[in-house]
Amino acid sequence: MSTEIVVPTIGESITEGVIAAWLKQPGDWVEQDETVLELETDKITMEIPAPAAGVLEAHAAAEGDTVEVGAVLGQLNESAEKPVDKPAEEPAEKPAAKPEPEPAAAAKTDAAQAKPSPPASGSSPAAASNGTTNAPSASDRGLAAATSLAKKLADEHGVDLTAVTGTGAGGRVREQDILAAVQAGHNGQGGGGTNGVAAGPSRAVSVQRMTPLRQRVATRLVEAQQTAAMLTTFNECDMSAVMALRKRHKEAFAETHGINLGFMSFFVKAVVRGLRAQPDVNASIVEDDAGKPAIRSHEYCDIAIAVASPKGLVVPVLRNAESLSFAEIESGIKDLAVRARDGKITLDEMSGGTFTITNGGIFGSLMSTPILNPPQSGILGMHAIKNRAVEDPANPGQAVIRPMMYLALSYDHRIVDGAGAVKFLVAIKDAIEDPERLMLEI
Repeated sequence: MSTEIVVPTIGESITEGVIAAWLKQPGDWVEQDETVLELETDKITMEIPAPAAGVLEAHAAAEGDTVEVGAVLGQLNESAEKPVDKPAEEPAEKPAAKPEPEPAAAAKTDAAQAKPSPPASGSSPAAASNGTTNAPSASDRGLAAATSLAKKLADEHGVDLTAVTGTGAGGRVREQDILAAVQAGHNGQGGGGTNGVAAGPSRAVSVQRMTPLRQRVATRLVEAQQTAAMLTTFNECDMSAVMALRKRHKEAFAETHGINLGFMSFFVKAVVRGLRAQPDVNASIVEDDAGKPAIRSHEYCDIAIAVASPKGLVVPVLRNAESLSFAEIESGIKDLAVRARDGKITLDEMSGGTFTITNGGIFGSLMSTPILNPPQSGILGMHAIKNRAVEDPANPGQAVIRPMMYLALSYDHRIVDGAGAVKFLVAIKDAIEDPERLMLEI
């Protein structure tokens, strides 16, 4: 009896995926629910489990192939018997120790070992005299720990697979790991050219297919600019009060809640405050039953947090942020960020956000105009904190050095008026500059 392994229904908007890695090979015994392969879609990378126990027959598709939902990926032979583990063999008897050679004989043996062996048939005498050997190709190294696409890229770029840390299941090296190694210059090769002569500047080019996630991100960004009347307004906030409050209480906060107190929880709380004051920013444009434009409002605040992952930008959602404490927000963001980095985010966790926060400041961005995350009507861009001279609020007319952050709000002008957008950004600024009001919820 055979059972088919098929691409499951993932979501309404996902119709296909790319086989990222086969974790089981033809002839392998597979237990029920054991992961057989990894499938990469335009939103997530998911593990495909075995529907039954049995021996995996030939793959119906190879790594790197695009497969549609419902496609058959392989067969499991349930009638096959599970292989029985062989008991460990008894160690062979140790050979009798050879008598120590006489000093003269030992000297002859050492001299024979020191003498270079003659060149092998077909090799040049020059190569033999230089002591060089034909280096194994990248595909001959790390075979069991790399996908076929990763091996191909490794051969093309001269990457030593044994020097690459894999991010796939079980430490398996994937194509993203090879590309990262190439970009970082960790190719495991020496810097000199032939016979120690430095090679000239490289003019090599490479073309890699965009991952489904990258394709999806590109499509949505273009869609946002083509369909929304997008506009960006800016403001700045003084981070002094938040930084002082965090410094005073961060140790007690970590000890009490088991999580560090960061800046994101303050901004999430401030965004919730702004969305409550300007509900249009928390709404989106949809079609009604008659196909006419309509406004869908949300009583809840599902805040999407932009996270950089090895595969690209993902935006997991922090549900009902309006009801979360500072500790719950920090824990939720950390959990989403870690699982996004490890490729463990689910499709549901990246769907349905009502507003997005992106923090380019962690990468050093001073100012930017973030692009909307459709169908949302607003996105807040945070930036780097820089000490700048500003007017002292307590002493008008006098300059003082303060840690300042530029804030950017991109919004859909079809639903959010300019005045509402400015008031929303001012509400965030006021909340950050007076964080006690956030904590007291006044």
